Amino acid sequence: MIQITTNMKKVIICLVLAMMSVAGYAQSVVGKWVTEGGDSQVEIYQSGDKLNGKIVWLKKGDGQLDVHNPDKKLQSRKLVGVNILTGLTKKGDKWEGGNPKNGKTYKCSIWLDGNNLKVRGYVAMFYETQTWTKK
Repeated sequence: MIQITTNMKKVIICLVLAMMSVAGYAQSVVGKWVTEGGDSQVEIYQSGDKLNGKIVWLKKGDGQLDVHNPDKKLQSRKLVGVNILTGLTKKGDKWEGGNPKNGKTYKCSIWLDGNNLKVRGYVAMFYETQTWTKK
């Protein structure tokens, strides 16, 4: 019979907790992601049961404006801080959302692929997928 000492119990508990935290971290889309090409960083965060993602860094600097926004009132706002992913809901292994009928808002899906995040935007039956990396 093996006798487990107090120190051995502490080591076992620490190992179990470490494995749980690594597994949880690896499976979460929440956090900061570097977009494909490295031009920006997006922070994905949870709000209730939905996910949103906002621009938190731009390679060209935080003074970049939203000049391509179809709403002229929003063209003078800074891009840093703007949500580019909104209202994504969990569906299986993916998060999905968006409204393709609302201006320049498109349907979107995101999912983990190993340590990377796949981000797919749809326009009608066409789509483009990017690979983002964890910051």
